[in-house]
Amino acid sequence: MSKDITLGILYSGQLETQLVKSAKKIGGIKTVILTDDKNGPAQHFCDKFIYGNLKDKKLIENFIDQVDICTYAFENLSHEILKIISRKKEVHPSPDTLRIAQNRILEKKFANDLGIKTTDWKTVNSLRDLKEGIQLYGNCIMKSVSGGYDGKQQFRFKSTDEIDPKIDFSKNYILEKFLDFKQEISVAATRYKNGKISIYEPTENKHENGILRNSKIPANISKKIFNQAQEITVKFAEKLKYLGTLNLEFMVDEKDNLFFNEYANRCHNGFWHSVNSYEICQFTNHIRAVCDLDYMENKKISNAEMLNILGDEILKFREKKFKQNEFFFDYLKKDIRPGRKMGHITTLKD
Repeated sequence: MSKDITLGILYSGQLETQLVKSAKKIGGIKTVILTDDKNGPAQHFCDKFIYGNLKDKKLIENFIDQVDICTYAFENLSHEILKIISRKKEVHPSPDTLRIAQNRILEKKFANDLGIKTTDWKTVNSLRDLKEGIQLYGNCIMKSVSGGYDGKQQFRFKSTDEIDPKIDFSKNYILEKFLDFKQEISVAATRYKNGKISIYEPTENKHENGILRNSKIPANISKKIFNQAQEITVKFAEKLKYLGTLNLEFMVDEKDNLFFNEYANRCHNGFWHSVNSYEICQFTNHIRAVCDLDYMENKKISNAEMLNILGDEILKFREKKFKQNEFFFDYLKKDIRPGRKMGHITTLKD
């Protein structure tokens, strides 16, 4: 590498940890973590770990003074913090792309304005809106407009009789019609400053209780869906003038139609396997892009499958011996909770 860079990274979970590891692998990049989680596992690998209240302006100013560029891998962070940082230092992906990803209405409109198909949807601001929507769509799901992940802040309905009277309508929601669902797939892509894009093949995802459980390549999809998913992902990256790695999630129905679901303004759990299945993983590509390093041609090494390790399952994996084609990642989280992502295992299939 020809230049030394100090990269600031907001938050300190497993995705941020892997960004730090990728930066170290590239070389010439120092990493500074800013987080409100004193137990964040990224502290074990970064060059400097800054912990405190992220509403503390002096703390943020201290962080800004120590970094050249800032990035992140957490969707629910404050858009305002990014704006404050961006006034003095580059922030990638930009705060504007995060603002869209954090708002399901803006996200759906963005896709629809590009001519990209989504399931039927409508906004819900009251009990009356919800009842009308359920009568219109039948089988449907209501999600909070902002916040919520891993199945949180989501409500499923087949009739108005299933409405929970405790739903808080001071929040904004979006109601989506259920598809004749066949499968979910996602596509990761990294866009560089020069406009070049490194794209990954679609991965097939399976969930349990709203939490991603399993991802694999190749996805069991038609060539038509394969191409459409990649083309839409490139379209998103270019229209957003995105810098770094983003992930798009899609649904495929029984008639082999593709529907955009949502995009993650960051590296994503569904492409953890790329650390082992590609020459350049989504994390390394992200670091290279945001630090304005040279674009490098990428290549798949192997088909692969990733299994998320949830809750106390991690205990048996910590004792297990692994085969040569198995790669175990322990996120080093101290607090073990049911449904919490504690690690994963990637198995290469070739």
